[in-house]
Parts: sequence; structure tokens; C-alpha cells
Amino acid sequence: MKILIASPEIVPFAKTGGLADVTGALPKAIERLGEDVAAIMPKYKTVDEKKFGLEYTGKNIRVPISNRIEEARIYKGYINSQESGGRTGVPPVSRQSKIPIYFIEKNEYYDREYLYGTPQGDYPDNAERFIYFSRAVLEACKVIGFKPDIIHCNDWQTGMVPVYLKTLYKDDPFFKDTAAIFTVHNIGYQGLFWHFDMHLTNLGWDIFTPEGIEFYGKINILKGGIIYSDVITAVSKTYSLEIQTEEYGRGLDGVLRKRKDDLYGVINGIDYEEWNPETDKHLAARYSIDDLSGKWECKKDLLNIYGLTPSKEIPVIAAISRLDEQKGFDLITEVIADLMKLEFQFIFLGTGKEKYQKIFEDIGKKYPLKAGIKIGFDNALAHKIEAGADMFLMPSRYEPCGLNQLYSFKYGTIPIVRATGGLNDTVENYDPTLPRRAGEREGNGFKFSEYSSKELLSVIERAVDVYNDHIGWKELMNKAMGEDYSWGHSAREYVDLYRKAKEKKEHQSTR
Repeated sequence: MKILIASPEIVPFAKTGGLADVTGALPKAIERLGEDVAAIMPKYKTVDEKKFGLEYTGKNIRVPISNRIEEARIYKGYINSQESGGRTGVPPVSRQSKIPIYFIEKNEYYDREYLYGTPQGDYPDNAERFIYFSRAVLEACKVIGFKPDIIHCNDWQTGMVPVYLKTLYKDDPFFKDTAAIFTVHNIGYQGLFWHFDMHLTNLGWDIFTPEGIEFYGKINILKGGIIYSDVITAVSKTYSLEIQTEEYGRGLDGVLRKRKDDLYGVINGIDYEEWNPETDKHLAARYSIDDLSGKWECKKDLLNIYGLTPSKEIPVIAAISRLDEQKGFDLITEVIADLMKLEFQFIFLGTGKEKYQKIFEDIGKKYPLKAGIKIGFDNALAHKIEAGADMFLMPSRYEPCGLNQLYSFKYGTIPIVRATGGLNDTVENYDPTLPRRAGEREGNGFKFSEYSSKELLSVIERAVDVYNDHIGWKELMNKAMGEDYSWGHSAREYVDLYRKAKEKKEHQSTR
């Protein structure tokens, strides 16, 4: 099959979150399964032509937007893939493969400091920027001659692609056999815009209805992707069920329940070429499940960076996150005084809402011997944190998939999570009071269910207690590091769904 991955961000070219990691790794795993895959994204300011070896294809596209035509240039680069060591779960390749990735260059839209908005808020023309991108994806396919069996769309910024395939392009012979899959990475971001932006779509008001892209008087681009796609996926099985409920569906639960037969949960994988303590170039020392000595060197390096005193007897609990209500950090602020009485050190890296940034900066000032806080993001430091910490905290209100708990497994850093979304699917609670079975206890981390600061405090107390049981902690680390969340299995699930979508499209074409 010819598969096009359309995404607003892809590692290593542009990233604001886990979406970029997913869409940077998935094409490599799909290519290893023998499929013909390419990717496409906007050419942002961060996409440096020299750094990434991009070339102008010599091809331009003319894209209708409202009552005018806007021209864009198409650039081409490559996502490099090579077989990694360890348990990848994918067929071996004997060469480095280069997966083509195309970029839509439209400087008026994409040559900006940030991808979607400044710290003060979203760009006011985001509707125009990503309605344009969605249609540019289809026009680019025709110009470069890539005739996809599947366009795999990711998040609201690509939500108009399925809409266009079923409306303006439904009689275009080039796309006669093209099916669309739409992945909801986070239903909290829907691409909501006022109805006066309808003219940008060049579509009739007949799709601005409750059965179409209308949502309480506004345009909802994510809703369009859900309704008009052949198959829909969410990034974990639990999340695919949660978003069909009123609590988690953000107003789209009814739409998703209506399409439940076409909705699937596929857990994200991680890229072990990038996240592996045996090969990680960012670490002070490398280590493996068979030789953990390097982890202590990584812990010392991390605490030196944060100005804290390393101790083998005191665990380090870390968090790397966007500071937002979704991530559960309001729970930490409610019990920070009680937490700081426990015997552990706290490390944080992240950025987000100003009120939380100030709260965490104040924590660092109030508890300088126990808490290290850095506001911002640093990829190399993120790797050092995964390797140097003993535990990784994710107390999310909701979490579609989560990637850091998967990275943490590989680095022997035990996740402490709330049982929601992908966190619930991947973290199995470790209970030292249960009898051993076949030489070891069940569990690869710590979970709590009720969204409350009391429960959070309790689970952290339990984790710190287990850390003091050296035999039990080593057992827990071995279990975690033995987990395999490479992209191989998830990629096979996606390929099966691509075939399902293709068959559905073919069936529709013969009716």
C-alpha cells in the first residue's frame, strides 16, 4: 500500500509534544513492514533547509482558499531509519532507509516563531493556516505523483483532509481509491472557530450542520475528521473508550459513540533508536538491564545539574511535562508541604501556564535542598532525567496515551501514574504485599485511581517505601526494563487498519 502520514508536526523537524514523536517514528516502523510510506507537514521556521538537507522539488501547488488562489512551494527531505539493537519487534533491514517527507512552504502561514501560537495565545488565523494545509496535502499528492491508498491524518490540524476527500475531491479520479484514517491524539484540542470562517473552506453551508462540522454554532475541524474518515483511532484502548463518555468526550462523545464500530485504540510505541540507555548519546554513562551500574552515574550527573546532593539511599522522583490542568499538577500543589516531608528529591522540567510556572518556581525556592525546578524544555536534559531519576510522576487528570511512562520503563525509572487512558493500559500496579508468582511479583509501576491529592500522596509514600526494599526495587526495575513498547506491534495494528479502511473504501466505490 501507498501510505501518506499527514501531521502538523514531525520529529526531528518540528515538535511541541508527543504527536511529533509518534509521527516521526511510525513511518519508519511501517516502512519496515514493507509498505510504501511518505509523510507531509508544513515548512515552519524551525525546518532549516541546510540542517535537514531539504531540497526544493521544483514543483508548486495552487490552493484555493476562500475566493482566491494561494501558491506554495513543495520541499522534500527524508526521515532516516536504521535498524536498532534490542527488542524492536520489527523485521530487520540490511540498509539505512530514507523515507520521503514533503514540506508545504507558505511563509505567510508557517514562517513564524511558534507552530500554533505565542505564549499569549493561539494565532488568530489558525483556521486559515490549517484549512489551507489540509487542502495543500491533497494538491501536493497530485503534483508529486504520490497516489495514496491511505492518508493517515493526525489531530485537528489535518481534520479537513477527510472532509475534502468526501466532498470536493469525491469525483477526482486521482483519489478514487484513497481512504482516510484519522487519529485523535488529544480530544481536548478540536480546532474550534467561528462560523464566519466557513468561506475559507470553499464548501457549502450544507456541511455546517450537526451531522457535519457544526458544533454549537462554531466550526469544529476535529469533528470533521471524525465524521468523514473511514476509520478512526485513538492512541490507547482505554482512551478510545473514555472519549465516548460525557466526562472525557469534550462534547464529541455522541459523535464518537455513533461511529464506535469504526473507532479503534492503538497504543503508541516508542523509538528505541532514540530512547535506549544502552546507546543514548546524552547520558553521562550508559547502562542495560544486565549492568545497571551506569544508572548511578546518571543520577549523580542529573542531581549535579540541578544543584542537589546525590544519595543512593534517597530516591529521585521526576516529572517532565506541560504545565496544565490536564497533567494533574494541581494535586501536587495541594499536598506539597506533606510531600516535602517524605524522604525523596523532586526534579521538574517543563513549561506551560504562567500560574503553574510560578507555583513550581516557588517550590524550588522554598525547598532548595529537595526540589530542582527548571522552566523550559531541553531534549538532552529530558534524556538525562529519564536515566537519572528513580521514579517518574504522571498524575494526569486524563492522558490519551503518554510516552514518558514508556521511556521510563526502558531506563529502569519506575512510573507513578493515575489510572487513566494509556497510563492505565501500560502501567501495571506493583503490590509488594502480594505473594510472589513464578519467582517475581506482578507489576511494573505504581497506580492510583481517584483523582485526589490524598491518593497521590498515598501512592508516592508507597513507592518510596518499596524503594527502600533493595531486592524488591531491583525486581521492579527488571520487570520495567523488560517491557517492549517498540513500534513493531503498533505498526502492525495500523497496517491492519489501513487494509480495513482500504476495503471499506473499495466497497463504497462499488456500490
